[in-house]
Formats: sequence, C-alpha cells, structure tokens
Amino acid sequence: MDLKPKRTEIIPLDEKGLDRAAKTLRRGGLVAFPTETVYGLGADATDDTATASIFAAKGRPQFNPLIVHFADADALRRHVEVTPLAQRLADRFWPGPVTLVLKRRPDSKLSRLVSAGLDTVAVRMPAHGGARDLLRLTDRPIAAPSANASGRLSPTEAAHVAASLDGRVDLILDGGPCRVGVESTVLDATGDAPILLRPGGLALEAVEELTGKPVIHSLHDETAPKSPGMLLSHYAPGLPVRLDARTAAEGEAHLGFGPIAGTVSLSPDGALLEAAANLFRLLHELDDPSRFTGIAVAPIPETGLGLAINDRLRRAAAR
Repeated sequence: MDLKPKRTEIIPLDEKGLDRAAKTLRRGGLVAFPTETVYGLGADATDDTATASIFAAKGRPQFNPLIVHFADADALRRHVEVTPLAQRLADRFWPGPVTLVLKRRPDSKLSRLVSAGLDTVAVRMPAHGGARDLLRLTDRPIAAPSANASGRLSPTEAAHVAASLDGRVDLILDGGPCRVGVESTVLDATGDAPILLRPGGLALEAVEELTGKPVIHSLHDETAPKSPGMLLSHYAPGLPVRLDARTAAEGEAHLGFGPIAGTVSLSPDGALLEAAANLFRLLHELDDPSRFTGIAVAPIPETGLGLAINDRLRRAAAR
C-alpha cells in the first residue's frame, strides 16, 4: 500500500489552469494563487467549511481575520458598508496593494470566519491580472491569507507555497514571482480618518498625500486583531533573526542592504522597492540550518516601503 502523502499539483496560470482553479474553488477546495503582493491561499468566502479549511491548512489562530478579495466594487458593496473615506481610498488605490477594513453589512453572506467574530471585514481588489481573472471566473468573493503555514515566511513564488503547504491544498497556480513582494497595507476605513493596522505594499506617504492628514497607527493587537498581520510573532523563519546588524556573527547568514553587501543583498543599490520584492525570497533562501545558525539583517531605513519591510523583520525576529 502506498502511504506517501498526496502532493499538491502546481499548474500554469493560463486559461486552462484558471478554469480548473475556479471549479476547485466553487466546489469548496483550496487554491493558492499569485497576487501582486504575495501568493494567497484562496477559498470561497461564502462557504463556512471552505473558509475553515484555510485555518486548518495554515494552522492559523482562529481569532486572526482573513482578507476577502473581490473582482469589482459592485460585488464588494453587497457585503460591506463603503464609507466616504473608503470610497476615496478605493478610487485612488484600487486595484492595488491596499486592504480596507469596513463594517460588515447585516445581510452579507460572507462566512463569519473571515471576520473572526468581529463586525468588520478586511477587503481588497488585487491588481494582479491572473488573480482578477480567477475572481471573475469563480464569481464569488475569495478569502485568501498568505499561502504559507501560519507564522512562517510569506510566499512570493509558487515553490515557496509548495515548500510550506504541499499536500494541504488542492492546487497551486504558478504565475511567477510576485511584483510587490510584501503583503498589502491594511487601513481601517470605518471612520473619517484612516488608521494603519498593518504596513505593506502601499506607502503611507501616498495615503497621507490623498487625505491631507497623518495616518493614525494602531499595530500589534495580540488579543483580537482587526486585520491579518497584527500578531507580534509572525512571518518567522526557523532560524533566529537579528536586526540592525552591520556585521554577521560566526555562523550567521547576513542579509545585506545598500552598502552592506552581506551574504546576499535585499538591494545593493539601497532601493526599497527592490528590497520589498526580494524580502521573503531571500529569507527563504537563508533559512537553512545546514548552512547557518541564524540570520543577521542589515539596517533598513524607516521610510516609504522600509516601514513595511521593518515591520515584517521585527515580527520575524520575535520568537
């Protein structure tokens, strides 16, 4: 008898692959697919059993909400109350790497699991063409956190998904590397001013330019977070991570940036966009106990996308 675990098939993101993935989602299955930020682990957000299978596959704390992805604004409005602030943010930044937390409509058919017991829902419209095609073909909102085991490195390539979730999901759609490389920025848009719940692929300066006021920060909720990514220990590799390291200790890998070359570099030119896109891929590469005892990370500026990069690194270092 063959007792080997079932392997997850990786298929191309083409017309045939999209059709197969949409059918899998409609029958309650799990599909990992690329967005412009990271690969998401998708399930039908209106199906309680399918949504619960996300938590089971990831080993995810059930009080940690899920982001629900929509193909268009009309579909989204059937489930959440769009405030004037949310409309302004959506008009400027959607489709794109920003998630808005909004009040759930009483008549919404979304699974309560996506809200983790709260009266809000985290929603977004991805910019990735393949993700949008999948949403249209499925014709249902898709709940999709990052396609990795909970607390581990987020995947920016199909191979990263397979390394973390092989055998736990039905299909992996391979659309190549993700362009942005860090998760979406999450903003609470239920009121008159945006509140930052998670820094990410949209720089806060762009939000502040639009609204004309500073973004309020509300991070690291360990009890009942309003959005994904608010748990302090998150995005962690197996090896210990040491931050603001200009040199590596004996046995450590050194993740460089700018003039600090390191073992490998997030960006030799000090470009934050390049660093964000490389972050999880290089952490995956260095997370090798056969070669290293830990990962030392060079200092990253706390500006623009550096805020999101440092947020991920601080969570990776919290053991």
